[in-house]
Amino acid sequence: MTETKPADWNRKLAAYRRPDWRRSLFELVLTATALGGLWTLGWVAMHFGLWWLALVLTVPAAAFLVRLFMIQHDCGHGSFFAAKAANDWVGRAIGLLTLTPYEYWRHTHAIHHATSGNLDRRSLGVIEMLTVDEYLALSPRRRLAYRLYRNPAVMFGLGPSFVFFLQQRLPFGLMKAGWKPWLSTLGNTAIIAVGVGVMIWLLGLAPVMLVNFTTMVIAATIGVWLFFVQHQYEGVAWSRNKDWKRGEAALLGSSHYDLPQPLRWLTANIGIHHVHHLSSRIPFYRLPQVLKDHPELKDMSRIGLVESFKNARLALWDEASQRLVSFREIHGRVAAG
Repeated sequence: MTETKPADWNRKLAAYRRPDWRRSLFELVLTATALGGLWTLGWVAMHFGLWWLALVLTVPAAAFLVRLFMIQHDCGHGSFFAAKAANDWVGRAIGLLTLTPYEYWRHTHAIHHATSGNLDRRSLGVIEMLTVDEYLALSPRRRLAYRLYRNPAVMFGLGPSFVFFLQQRLPFGLMKAGWKPWLSTLGNTAIIAVGVGVMIWLLGLAPVMLVNFTTMVIAATIGVWLFFVQHQYEGVAWSRNKDWKRGEAALLGSSHYDLPQPLRWLTANIGIHHVHHLSSRIPFYRLPQVLKDHPELKDMSRIGLVESFKNARLALWDEASQRLVSFREIHGRVAAG
């Protein structure tokens, strides 16, 4: 690929960064109303003993909860509304539904954007990934721990629930960064606890657990999968700090997860992730227009839905071959001497 300088893209993409408050408000109301409606139908189904219908309804509810998280994500980048206060208060409110403390997440996510694709600056806001040499230098016990962490059953099964239900209750990684991360996480947790208590009092424990808890588990799993495949896929580029360039990291270190409709709509175009990393101030509803106007971006770092599932086996960065590899491949090399 012939790299286009980041400054060139900054100029080209500047016009897409202006949010339309009417469109943003429409997207917010539509998504929140759909989620509320599906939850209400689920509670009604439980009232009439139709637990299986309530369970089925958690799947589309989870999709709309993911979409709501993507709106919170845009708020965190200051791209959903022109006014900072509007972004911040909408982001905080959504965080009560997504179990995501807004200020804490915004801080860690900003770190992710500033260091994405940089092997020397792997820090907060990422899925842990080791290089082959780092992995081989571990003790047998720590190798096992990393293999368990990267096991799809843990990463996309237990992991998402751990992150949203437990890890985000405290400002891990920012515990010494002052009072704001503590206020964000503890405040979010306290208000959620009160809200859940009121829901249980009004509806009962079973409807809340089956409808709301299940929705959150499914949505968390979808969210972690999306984040994984956006940065750990066949053909991704990682580099050391001396070679790292923001433009290259955005275009070659973030995927274009080319999802079919309606998945693209339900995930708020987050699959156009390479453009998002190139210019995070573009509202999600303008991202498709970027691809339409700049077709050279469409096939860059592109992966489809079916082929994306093959990426779950990739777990280590091989600096020698400059690609992601599986545990099986590395252990095969070691066994072969």
